[in-house]
Amino acid sequence: MSFLAPFRLLFLIALLLLLGVYVVMQLRRSRYAVRFTNLALLEKVAPARPGWRRHLPAAAFLLMLGLFVTGFARPAADVRVPREQATIMVAVDVSSSMEATDVEPDRLTAAKRAARSFVDGLPARFNVGLVAFSGTATVTVPPTTDRAAMRAGVDRLALGPRTAIGEGVIASLEAIASFGAQFGEAAPPGRVVLLSDGTNTAGRSPAEAARRAADARVPVSTIAYGTAEGVIYQRGTPIRVPVDGPALETLAQDTGGRFYEAATGSELRQVYQDIGSSIGYRVEQREVWAWFVAAGLILACATAGTSLVWFSRLP
Repeated sequence: MSFLAPFRLLFLIALLLLLGVYVVMQLRRSRYAVRFTNLALLEKVAPARPGWRRHLPAAAFLLMLGLFVTGFARPAADVRVPREQATIMVAVDVSSSMEATDVEPDRLTAAKRAARSFVDGLPARFNVGLVAFSGTATVTVPPTTDRAAMRAGVDRLALGPRTAIGEGVIASLEAIASFGAQFGEAAPPGRVVLLSDGTNTAGRSPAEAARRAADARVPVSTIAYGTAEGVIYQRGTPIRVPVDGPALETLAQDTGGRFYEAATGSELRQVYQDIGSSIGYRVEQREVWAWFVAAGLILACATAGTSLVWFSRLP
């Protein structure tokens, strides 16, 4: 929580002075207490002393003033607000390494399932598109609110040779720019979610793609998918296809996106869920002074009530 007018918190000094005055008065009261030698008669004529209860109204009163001063300083808190619209490009690696079976039943099949779940969980007004990349990148589904078209596009994903991560990002950026051109300056914010399991082996480099994404102010969130034990077979020969997490992490960091790792189908679904939550909302700073004023009013009522019940007077 932050304060939009923090200098107003200086009024709390006055509350500390009031607290000091109260403590001094209580000490003087005990010092000059009236002495009565006949204790038996004192018990009959003197009313029962409230003891520690006598301090409660004063404490509540000072706390009430503290809440009012805090509210006067205009406290603000970060609040998650649903986005009204956005353009999301889902870029999926369909290189031959995605047929590895270290993720059941295989990397590509599990990725398709998670991608469909991700798309279905996004707000209905979000425009979502699909890019498939192996040696080249292709926009298989332009940005659309038609979720059936997206699911069909995901189902059509097929394997190809090599891995062009940079091309996948650039194709996604171009699709976002082309779609947003119809809105002019009112174009909805764009975001790329890229899933890959390997190292860039074709096309433009991820570093170049990251520069273009940063210039376009489009964050790229990356998912390193698979395990270090991934293996595919070509003509009967086993070939290791470990995940290249550092490269994908660098791509996310350079564009203002987030980096994730998923080694199983369930982890991938959770990652997509987390990404959908972060994309579907934006964080705004909103004033919450009303909360403090309401709490102060409650304390004011409590202060008056306890004073009337215990002492038959207001503080």
